[in-house]
Amino acid sequence: MIVEPATALAESWGALELLGRQVEPGTSKRMAFAEEETFATSFLNMAVFAARGKQRGPRLCLTAGVHGDELNGVEVARRSFAAADPKALRGTLIALPTINAHGVRTKSRYLSDRRDLNRAFPGSTGGSVARLIAYAVFSEVLVDCDAVIDLHTASNQRANLPQIRADIADPAIRDLAIHFGVGIVVAGAGPDGSLRREAARAGIPAIIYEAGEPDRFQPEEIDKGVQGVRSVMVHLGMISGEELEVPAARIYERSQWVRTPVDASGFFFPTAGLGDVVEVGQVLGTIIDPWTDESAQVTSTLGGEIIGMAVPQPVLPGYALFHLAWHE
Repeated sequence: MIVEPATALAESWGALELLGRQVEPGTSKRMAFAEEETFATSFLNMAVFAARGKQRGPRLCLTAGVHGDELNGVEVARRSFAAADPKALRGTLIALPTINAHGVRTKSRYLSDRRDLNRAFPGSTGGSVARLIAYAVFSEVLVDCDAVIDLHTASNQRANLPQIRADIADPAIRDLAIHFGVGIVVAGAGPDGSLRREAARAGIPAIIYEAGEPDRFQPEEIDKGVQGVRSVMVHLGMISGEELEVPAARIYERSQWVRTPVDASGFFFPTAGLGDVVEVGQVLGTIIDPWTDESAQVTSTLGGEIIGMAVPQPVLPGYALFHLAWHE
């Protein structure tokens, strides 16, 4: 979608109204979600960044820190916003880099009540803190977005190949995913209550960028994420520059985990790595029982590319080890 440069329309392109505050065209603002600092609003202490372009255009929203330990996404959102020049921007860029602010500060995936915020959207005005936060973010910010990029990493003790997860059955979402232009695209609508699935249900195209491990900043994955956000902004006509595209061969319709065999447990040592293309029956790693020193091979029950995997660690039967994706 290319936005026509503002001419006469520029006169009607006024200030952004967001959370009871205004952001004038050609300016940016960093603010707290809740304007009043009280004990009751402390659970909404996330940062909100907004840049209002001088010219009319779409509203792109970046969300990160939904899982507080997934730091690569937090930094992708921060850097992407910092690089945006509101005087040259067409449209509006909003970034919520630390939605689960408690989790980011305490290095926790979850909220203070141990709930997963990414299963609470679109939220409600009654119920858990997770549902209250989800409702506030969804109703006050996300409902007015034209597109959403949700930024994540792998979960605890795992790593992900840079990838976009998207419901490619929706043409608008597929378009966003392809023009992120980095890594691969893995098809899927996402679980109920996840930010991207509920945004899509509300008619807002939304994708996830997943890259790297939790609990650390990884420069290469961060740089790729910033590059992808920029490519989407170029595609939407918000900025000028090179537009990237993921080739069709890198779009996977199916994915599944290879797990620890039911008769194996112990210390896991992988021999395959992220990005490897493997076949059925191929050895992916070894599990050694530290009590008996007996070893068991992990063999692939699937053929495909390794897009996510567990790091070396103690494992029990059924533990997810290698996430494989393939074409139907």
